[in-house]
Amino acid sequence: MAPPETPIQPAQSTAAKPVAVALKAPVVTGPQGWRVARLVVAPHRLGFFCAVTILVLASLWWLVVQWDRSTGTLGLHYALSSTITHGTVMVFGFMPLFFSGFLFTAGPKWLNVPPYLARQLLAPLLLQLAGWILWLIGAFAGRGLAVTALFVAWLGLAGMFGMFWRLVLLSKAPDRMHGLSVGCGGLVGVIGLGGAAVSLLLGQDGLELVFVQSALWGFIVVVFSTVAHRMIPYFTHNVVPSVAAWRPRWILGMMLGVAAFEVVAEWVAYFAPSPNAWPAWTWLCVLAEVVIGVTLLWVALVWGVMRSMRDHLLAMLHIGFSWFGIALVYSALGRVLWITTGSAVLGVGALHALAMGFLGSLMLAMVTRVTCGHSGRPLVADALSWGLFMLLQITVLVRLLAAIQSVPISWTVAAAFLWALVVTVWGLRFAGWYGKPRADGKPG
Repeated sequence: MAPPETPIQPAQSTAAKPVAVALKAPVVTGPQGWRVARLVVAPHRLGFFCAVTILVLASLWWLVVQWDRSTGTLGLHYALSSTITHGTVMVFGFMPLFFSGFLFTAGPKWLNVPPYLARQLLAPLLLQLAGWILWLIGAFAGRGLAVTALFVAWLGLAGMFGMFWRLVLLSKAPDRMHGLSVGCGGLVGVIGLGGAAVSLLLGQDGLELVFVQSALWGFIVVVFSTVAHRMIPYFTHNVVPSVAAWRPRWILGMMLGVAAFEVVAEWVAYFAPSPNAWPAWTWLCVLAEVVIGVTLLWVALVWGVMRSMRDHLLAMLHIGFSWFGIALVYSALGRVLWITTGSAVLGVGALHALAMGFLGSLMLAMVTRVTCGHSGRPLVADALSWGLFMLLQITVLVRLLAAIQSVPISWTVAAAFLWALVVTVWGLRFAGWYGKPRADGKPG
């Protein structure tokens, strides 16, 4: 078991005033129905609504592509590789928009600085929203439109993390570790999206995918790891006091270290003359992924994954985190099979264990928690939220099976359908909340 440490205390914050003190938060009165104006009442409303929009559109787009691949009935013609379109939007499209809703709500409290108003985030978030809609259209309409869309989205992402870095630099908080970690991840994301756009402009599609994969680890995984390290032990201790709020820095360092290692591995694979050109490097990757993956599974046990099952909202966080360790071990297994058989037996299974299992599960868990709390509703996962989350776990398993060599494409179609079903029902439900008043009548 982990050594006892002093329980984590919640961050203390001064009275928050908007960064632009001349502005006042909008007060929306009138009918209680859904109104666009309410999206700028609070940062999480605007960021999460934009994120849900892209998440649902991208997921339905991919389902249509998979259906066409399996049946050929739609006769779609692509101006851009559907794999590139899918991978890029799933990494850069909705995740940063979800980040914005969380970071500009919780981030100022972490850093003990005044927050932004939601309306101050309009430009960077709407640029990203417009860019990713154009990206999905450009996949069919033309490569030039797709490249333009990436640059538009890049402007929004760069602007968003420029605003976050302003909060970090303004902060005088004694512990800025988590804010700095997220900020550095954001820089990797900005570089990654810029590199992807330039690569596509130059016709280097393979290089574009390397930038996307690098950002998956160096940006998305870094931010999720940082938030998990800060929030999961604290939330668990509040619900299950017998579980110590234990989060030593070495755990975060290990997660950030494996993310950096995987970024290096992506570039090594790109420059290697063949997948098996450097077997010693592959075995080093296997060793690193097994050791860190098993350690993360142990951390999940120490953090109380088993005892969290009594509270479904808390269990969602723990199950999602556990997928990180599983994904690393599964990746190591895939590498071993590649070396011993000379073929990718498990395909892209490890990638989807990470992206759908770890990132997708934590996305549902964290966004559900923030949305319930800031909409004046109880902090619980009701039957629908829990049911959708469990269906997501089944979806991940279906996708892992679909990635195995020689498995019919119908399994991939099934996984795409289940994923689209989960995120559409979940996303549309919450999108309805973001434009309505809080259930408890309070502002925000």
